[in-house]
Amino acid sequence: MARPDDEEGTAMASGHPPANGYLPVPGDAPAGKVSAETQNGPTAGCLALNGVSRDSPKATASGTPDGPKTPLAPEEETQARLLPKDPGEETPGGEGTLVPRIALSPRRFVVLLIFSAYSLVNAFQWIQYSIISNVFEGFYNVSSLHIDWLSMVYMLAYVPLIFPATWLLDTRGLRLTALLGSGLNCLGAWIKCGSVQQHLFWVTMLGQCLCSVAQVFILGLPSHIASVWFGPKEVSTACATAVLGNQLGTAVGFLLPPVLVPNTQNNTQLLARNISTMFYGTSAVATLLFILTVIAFKEKPQYPPSQAQAVLQDSPPGEYSYVKSIRNLFKNIPFVLLLISYGIMTGAFYSVSTLLNQMILTHYEGEEVNAGRIGLTLVVAGMVGSILCGLWLDYTKTYKHTTLTVYILSFVGMVIFTFTLNLGHIIIVFVTGGLLGFFMTGYLPLGFEFAVEITYPESEGTSSGLLNAAAQIFGILFTLAQGKLTSAYGPRMGNVFLCVWMFGGIILTALIKSDLKRHNINKGITNGDIKAVPVDSPTDQESKTVLMSKQSESAI
Repeated sequence: MARPDDEEGTAMASGHPPANGYLPVPGDAPAGKVSAETQNGPTAGCLALNGVSRDSPKATASGTPDGPKTPLAPEEETQARLLPKDPGEETPGGEGTLVPRIALSPRRFVVLLIFSAYSLVNAFQWIQYSIISNVFEGFYNVSSLHIDWLSMVYMLAYVPLIFPATWLLDTRGLRLTALLGSGLNCLGAWIKCGSVQQHLFWVTMLGQCLCSVAQVFILGLPSHIASVWFGPKEVSTACATAVLGNQLGTAVGFLLPPVLVPNTQNNTQLLARNISTMFYGTSAVATLLFILTVIAFKEKPQYPPSQAQAVLQDSPPGEYSYVKSIRNLFKNIPFVLLLISYGIMTGAFYSVSTLLNQMILTHYEGEEVNAGRIGLTLVVAGMVGSILCGLWLDYTKTYKHTTLTVYILSFVGMVIFTFTLNLGHIIIVFVTGGLLGFFMTGYLPLGFEFAVEITYPESEGTSSGLLNAAAQIFGILFTLAQGKLTSAYGPRMGNVFLCVWMFGGIILTALIKSDLKRHNINKGITNGDIKAVPVDSPTDQESKTVLMSKQSESAI
């Protein structure tokens, strides 16, 4: 018999016979209960939520209005809002109605491609100043700290704006959030076009600030797009692909600026023309992508792509509380541990990316172009790591083991990069930078997907937004601290500082309890006490899921 997630592309319509090996549930059956009568006869027991039959004394005591009410644990509060409020309350759906049709929309690839493309342009604008920081210092006649702030403003803007941005995503939807991200990115790019004069540094900072606000509406979307548009077998790969767009933008940001804007400070007019070419080219691409977003970006597919999404879409919208969702996330200890460890890893990546030019030029003077190429190597290797990690997660669902392994290997890569940077052979820096990027950048989608699993059914945008907020906070702190250490004691001391923090992140990751809630829902398991009911053979070792009615589906 096929696995339940093999049915994700098939239609389930009322009046059609269910697929072989699945049981329809009568509409008058109690919510949360599935009869095993077909397999073992009329005397067979029933499955209920949390492994307790509603006919049992325990269920009666807690389920009647007069009985004592047991307060829910924090991690159970979000599950409770998917249940009917009253014992006699019925959920939508007539007798014998099957679960809503689950199907995959071909448009999902268009949505993913458009998002990845405008995320790429936003990431390019983040790093385009830092990788040629010495050029912009000379052109605008400002200090290196001013140029560093053109990068750090992305991190600074994210922290206070993430809460209204995730509220907007949860209450107004995916399309409006995408339009704001793409539109502000386009507007910021055009403002920069008017800053190509030596006394207009404040104009380029204004444009960068708008791009940084656009980033707030971009970074939290990968896991949300993956969950809303993609099926269980491809959700992790889709999230990795969405994150890959941002990484590719960083890679292009390392590669193109040193080529488009070479160090010609002795010819200010030529330098201004080169900067203008880069700014106008960016604006043209951003404008095209904004138009495509308006035309092709949709809120959600016609049918949910997975059982987990079907459950969420059937829950009453009035029950959702953004503040309560935030509170539940911070009560979730595994998520808090992941929040800190993700912030450390990603903040370290932001710091290394921002200061890479300064680190390389300290030991390899005049190598601005190779500094950009090393950054490109770092990010491209990370893109390969992201895709491989996403494919691995879709295949194995070993979220914690994979996350911890990649974290440890990132730490090892950082140590190697730190102690080989000053050997005098730049080819070694290419190799160690690629090794560091493969694991450090490959970690990013792992954190997103692991967070969605351990916080389901909380909004993917909220959990991802909080992870990114932690990354921005650590990124600002690490960039400032590592910049000071690099200026005072050299690049090695700054990198050792990051190694110490990353080692602490390994310990925190090892302490995370892995509870794959979304995966269990997709497999038809509400908790560890519930098993699927095999229909064709009691000895069949393969996991099978009972096809439930809308009533039972809402109860889950």
